[in-house]
Amino acid sequence: MDRLERLGNRLPSPPTLFLVLALLVMAVSHVGAVAGWSVTVLEPRRVEAPAGQAGARPTLELITKTETVDVPVRTPDGAPAIDAATGKPLTERLTRPVTIRVNSLLTPDGLYYAISRMVWNFINFPPLGVVLAGILGVGLAERTGLIGAILRVTAPLVPGRMLTPMIVLLGIASSAASDAGYIVLPPLAAALYMAYGRSPVVGIAAAFAGVSGGFSANLFPTTIDPVVANLTAAAAGTVEPGYTVNPISSYYFLLGSAPLITLLGWFVTDRVVEPRLAAKSQDEGGPRRDGTGARLEALSPGEVRGLAFATVALVVVLGLIAAAVFVEGWPLWGKGPSAPSRTGGVAPVDRWTAGIVPILLAVFAVPGIVYGAATGVVRGERDVVKILYATMSDMGPIIVMSFFAAQFVEWFTHSQLAQMLAMLGAKGLAASGLPWWGLLIAIVAATALVNLLMGSLSAKYTILAPVLVPMMMLLGISPELTQTSYRVGDSVTNIITPLNSYMVIILAVVQRYAPRSGLGTMFTLMVPYSLVFLVAWTLFLLLWVGLGVPVGVDGPLWYGG
Repeated sequence: MDRLERLGNRLPSPPTLFLVLALLVMAVSHVGAVAGWSVTVLEPRRVEAPAGQAGARPTLELITKTETVDVPVRTPDGAPAIDAATGKPLTERLTRPVTIRVNSLLTPDGLYYAISRMVWNFINFPPLGVVLAGILGVGLAERTGLIGAILRVTAPLVPGRMLTPMIVLLGIASSAASDAGYIVLPPLAAALYMAYGRSPVVGIAAAFAGVSGGFSANLFPTTIDPVVANLTAAAAGTVEPGYTVNPISSYYFLLGSAPLITLLGWFVTDRVVEPRLAAKSQDEGGPRRDGTGARLEALSPGEVRGLAFATVALVVVLGLIAAAVFVEGWPLWGKGPSAPSRTGGVAPVDRWTAGIVPILLAVFAVPGIVYGAATGVVRGERDVVKILYATMSDMGPIIVMSFFAAQFVEWFTHSQLAQMLAMLGAKGLAASGLPWWGLLIAIVAATALVNLLMGSLSAKYTILAPVLVPMMMLLGISPELTQTSYRVGDSVTNIITPLNSYMVIILAVVQRYAPRSGLGTMFTLMVPYSLVFLVAWTLFLLLWVGLGVPVGVDGPLWYGG
């Protein structure tokens, strides 16, 4: 692993690497377009049982998906044919297969697309605004001394042995608050590990494993549940029109997975990751041998007073947030339009989820300012602004990496190379002829592989569900179980794919404590988690199904036709 890490760290710096990958996508997209690479989209078609055969189940066949288009009629010399009566061009209606073709980024139109959307890609890169806005509040709480004071009070209350499982479990629980865990938990985990004289990089790894590797292991239902359920229901309608999927139809299994992922993350951290880093220097991610944070000094009277005022401020802020969420007519009550997606669309969501970043900003900033004022660190608004400037100055690496990462992700998506690979995988899986346990393993493995190339959960499932869900239904596997298997595979490789939009963010946090770190460090740090999660979580899924336990509310294991 050390050799692999050194090899990975010899790669260009992350911004340069993302630039190289983006240019590679550009070149491959042109080769594919010139060579005519394409994939025909298949869709399942229900074949009713013959009349008179009581109890016979329908069958399913894969057919080529078609579309109807109007195309201009041409004369023998190639000119548009004109209707003599109306003087308008003649058209004819054709039915043709739906295909996914490669979009070249080296044609004039492709280059214009890349150039014209470069700034848009950057400013709409999913993690950028979330992290920059959220880190303002965290920075205020950290630089005024509030976070340090909280750690000095709480660290002795947490047994050192239980620190890792606590961090992993908090990461799993953070999925209820959308992507907030990526912003808040890694730096807090690093600080807490330093308070014990342990490597802060170990804390970051444990937090990242919980937040991202255990993304689908939920303590509470999340906003992604209804999205996945709706896609599953639409796909299941091919076999059974009107089939409905409960948004929490996978909840029992995902809830049961939370302690599993916590234990697995604990095992990997304590038995693999931390021992490996123990022999390294601090600049390479080793423990704090200089005594940094090893001694937890008692709070001074001023700090105690500041912590008391900050606690009151936090209670007030949380009370106002609760009122805004639960009191009818208040700003965050009920449903509202989401922020525009990358395509400009909006969807109805719970209003509090759309406001999660401002909520986090207030939760950290207000108590931080109050604490700073009580301890004398903040004497006026100029001091607050100086802290904000200093906090944002540390975000330079994240901003630079985000610019190049945004281009790579957007170009790869626009080229349709990822969509082609996903469709090919779905076709092969649907035609494999495996038994039920083999199909579940294949769904998990295929999804985990596709996840390395296509980061968005909903984008992948939009492509895979219309083929996988109906085929599994006709093999007796319920849509809910197919959906659950997909979510396991979608989580386990999040922590090792560069297409995880937050990978560059986590790397920037690691480099604060281990300046020599690079993508090789991140890969070797997280691969043990990914492999253990993949194997153990898949076995847990097979055991769950073998015991006959429903995967969730209205979440049967088998489909009876």
